[in-house]
Amino acid sequence: MLNNLMSVLEGEIVRLEPLAWRHERGLFGAAQDGRVWRWMHYDPSGSPEMFHAWLEHALAATEAGTEGAFATVDAGTGKPVGSTRYLALRPEHKGLEIGWTWLAPAHWRTGANVEAKLLMLEHAFEDLGCLRVEFKTDARNEISRGALAALPARFEGIFRKHMLVRGGQRRDSAYYSIIDEEWPEVRDNLRRRLDAIRKETG
Repeated sequence: MLNNLMSVLEGEIVRLEPLAWRHERGLFGAAQDGRVWRWMHYDPSGSPEMFHAWLEHALAATEAGTEGAFATVDAGTGKPVGSTRYLALRPEHKGLEIGWTWLAPAHWRTGANVEAKLLMLEHAFEDLGCLRVEFKTDARNEISRGALAALPARFEGIFRKHMLVRGGQRRDSAYYSIIDEEWPEVRDNLRRRLDAIRKETG
C-alpha cells in the first residue's frame, strides 16, 4: 500500500501531483486568502517563513511514509491552486484518512474539490485496496460537513475535545467514513456531480 501511495492523479479540472519544493511559490500565492485557513490548525498565509515550515513538514511526513501530500494543480494552466493529503495511514488494516485539504477561493464551487476527492478515493479503493477511508473536520465547520455528507460519507460521531488548535483552543472533531462496499455508489454520485458541473460551465 505505502509503496504505491504517491502517484500523479490526472483529472480534467485538476491534477494531483506529489507535493514538491517546486510548488512552494505557486501554493503560497494561492494560500493568501485567510478563509482558506479558518478551520486549520494554524494560518501560514501571511508569512513566507510559516508557509515554508508548513511545506517542509508536509514533505518530511511524506518522505517518512506517515502521510502523502499532494499539490492540487489546475489542469488547464498548470498552476498550483491548493493541497490535500492522505493521513493516518494504516496499511495493516487497509485504511487511511483524507485531509489537510484546501483550495484557493477562486477554485471553490468549480468542481475542483469534487474531482480531487474522486481522484483520491479512486486511488485509495481501486489501486491501494483500501477497505475504509475516513475524514475528520472541526465539528463547527458546517461547509466541510455538508461537503462530506454530499459525497456521501457516513457521519460516525463527534470526538469531543479531540484536538488543541490555534493557541490551545479545544476542538471537537466530526468523523465521517466511506467503506469499500459504499465506494461504487460514492463514485457514481461524484461522476454525476462532475457531469452536471461541466454542463453548467460548458
